[in-house]
Amino acid sequence: MVRTASTMLALGTSAPDFRLRNVDGRTLGLDDFAQAPALVVAFLSNHCPFVKHVQAGFVALAREYRSRGVDVVAIASNDIESHPEDGPEPMKHEAARAGYDFPYLFDPTQAVAQSYRAACTPDFYVFNSARKLAYRGQMDGARPGNDVPVTGADLRAALDALLSGRPVNSAQRPSLGCNIKWRAGNEPDYFTR
Repeated sequence: MVRTASTMLALGTSAPDFRLRNVDGRTLGLDDFAQAPALVVAFLSNHCPFVKHVQAGFVALAREYRSRGVDVVAIASNDIESHPEDGPEPMKHEAARAGYDFPYLFDPTQAVAQSYRAACTPDFYVFNSARKLAYRGQMDGARPGNDVPVTGADLRAALDALLSGRPVNSAQRPSLGCNIKWRAGNEPDYFTR
């Protein structure tokens, strides 16, 4: 595990498109989430201790905000040759075990992670109703072993602002987690710039 921070994609960026297979077998794309007032895109993995640390809190947050009309989608992009526990079949079991009631999509080519400039798991993005990036970074300050409670404070503040028509605070902190496990030769150039 390499502790890696978010790349902090530029605010105002249009949500990159995707079409990926969900754990239930359906193929979903960005256009399937077009009606919601906000969209949360979370890059997760099954094995990452940073994801496991916030998982129950994220599931509760997703459930709460989905009841308020927000769409939530999670994407797994790790190389499954080096990390088979992050592949589609284990994803089904993880989604059931953790209580994911939102789509959990597999990114086999890692092209979607690259288009979002995702760097770590968990890595969170919030897009407004026009699908422009309003927030990116940490769910909150909780990390394994730092004794900060999992509250979802940062993600909640962004969603509450969007849902009430207020601007989202642009002072945002990167997420920190396990690096995305890139296939050999597939590491994006945004790490070398």
